[in-house]
Amino acid sequence: MSVRMTTQDGYIDLTNDVIATVVGTAVTDNYGVVGMASKNQIKDNLNVILKKENYSRGVIVTQKGDHIVVDVYIFVNYGTKVSEICRNVQSRVSYDLKHFLNIQVDAVNVYVQGVRVVEE
Repeated sequence: MSVRMTTQDGYIDLTNDVIATVVGTAVTDNYGVVGMASKNQIKDNLNVILKKENYSRGVIVTQKGDHIVVDVYIFVNYGTKVSEICRNVQSRVSYDLKHFLNIQVDAVNVYVQGVRVVEE
């Protein structure tokens, strides 16, 4: 599925991979986020942190008319305030999609798939 925008000159279709790359970069740049998780951990048999080329496995974009909802699946760092991390992810994803792709997002749903201990 892709997001379709109508302009005065025609249509613009943005694929989920493009949106997932922007969203994944926005998510992983937040303090306390260890990385992206697969949305289908059982089906994909993945309980690992996704790399940049696989961000689309951790992002779901739903469009109904003019309404766009983004679901992201993440791992967070142990010892951090999860609610604050999720709020920061929501804010950053909304901002980056509006700024880079001119997409107004109605909701960003964050699903924490696990907590990881990161040695520094």
